[in-house]
Amino acid sequence: MSRMLSEHQLCFIISRVRMSFKATCLLLSVLSSVLGNVLDNRVDDFWSELCSLPPGLRREIQSYGPIVEKIIEKTTKDFKGETWRSLSEFVDKFGPRMSGSQSLEDSIDYMVDQMSKAGLDAYTEEATVPNWKRGFEAATIISPRKTNLPILGLGSSVGTVAEGIKGDVVVVETFDELEALPDSAVTGKIVVFAQKWESYGKTVKYRSSGSSVAAKKGAVAVLIRSVTPFSLGTLHTGDQDYEEGVNKIPAAAITVEDAMMLLRMFRRGEKIVIHICMDDKDLGLTKSRNTIGELKGRKKDSSVVVVSGHLDSWDVGVGAMDDGGGTFISWNAVKFLKAMGLQPRRTIRAILWTGEEQGYWGARSYQANHSRNEIEEFNFFIESDIGTFMP
Repeated sequence: MSRMLSEHQLCFIISRVRMSFKATCLLLSVLSSVLGNVLDNRVDDFWSELCSLPPGLRREIQSYGPIVEKIIEKTTKDFKGETWRSLSEFVDKFGPRMSGSQSLEDSIDYMVDQMSKAGLDAYTEEATVPNWKRGFEAATIISPRKTNLPILGLGSSVGTVAEGIKGDVVVVETFDELEALPDSAVTGKIVVFAQKWESYGKTVKYRSSGSSVAAKKGAVAVLIRSVTPFSLGTLHTGDQDYEEGVNKIPAAAITVEDAMMLLRMFRRGEKIVIHICMDDKDLGLTKSRNTIGELKGRKKDSSVVVVSGHLDSWDVGVGAMDDGGGTFISWNAVKFLKAMGLQPRRTIRAILWTGEEQGYWGARSYQANHSRNEIEEFNFFIESDIGTFMP
């Protein structure tokens, strides 16, 4: 009789582990959807103290003990380091993969080829994505002392006029603080948001909507503290949205250190003047593709289990973790199953999204194209895009 995994082991497997083990974790996440029937194996009472799972699902997961051990054995020995190696080769080869760039489209062709070589049914589906281009970006503090101010334009930002924008500065920590100021105190000025870090989910609103909030008060440009808890003089870009009907103003990130310096100056009553030049351009929409690889299931016409990550990145980094890591643990999960000669009950579909960074464009196109029969077509969706720590 095959040895079964202990409850402690299974809970550990489902939780996050080293990156070389990520593909295994993703496989375990979908096993209950893609493998066979429930077997009535023993589950100890203390399981409920470790994992909050329904009893029937506990028994089903427990029944997969032998096959799970096989997957673990192969992944941690035969496939050890493969996910990291292939990811590092990929990012070294293609670098940044911005929506609308040739490097993104070349990387899509490459992944289709890699999926085909792994024995998966590989293909693409067209998606429309933004084609925003970063140009020359620079800023200078004119007063109270002259010094360069590093900036990084936020995604979809408009540029400045050719001679740039020069204006007095208003520095606030919150939307409420800005709203409390009379419009006359903001009109024609550059607003700096030096928001406190709470969490990404709570703090990102200043990047996402800060430009329109400031524009409503009459601001001519906005600078936003990079949305990060840590900084070594580092700038963080990301997407931002212009509210319909509100004047579009240039929007850029500044470092945590510079944001806090400007806040201190402003609260001391010092007059701050900044000059900003940005040659960023919105070139409209262009075509890209979602990349798809399938491992066909045993059950004909069964619903599909999807594992996914996004292939695109911003233009100022290679996207190794956002979201190269999520992409590669997702598709390698399917690749490893194929390499082990395992055929799931349901088809597993790895989707590598395009255009995610600027607003889920690839996923939205896919949803629109599959919405008619989505209840029948899909059984379960996973996307890994939170630093490759968990699905």
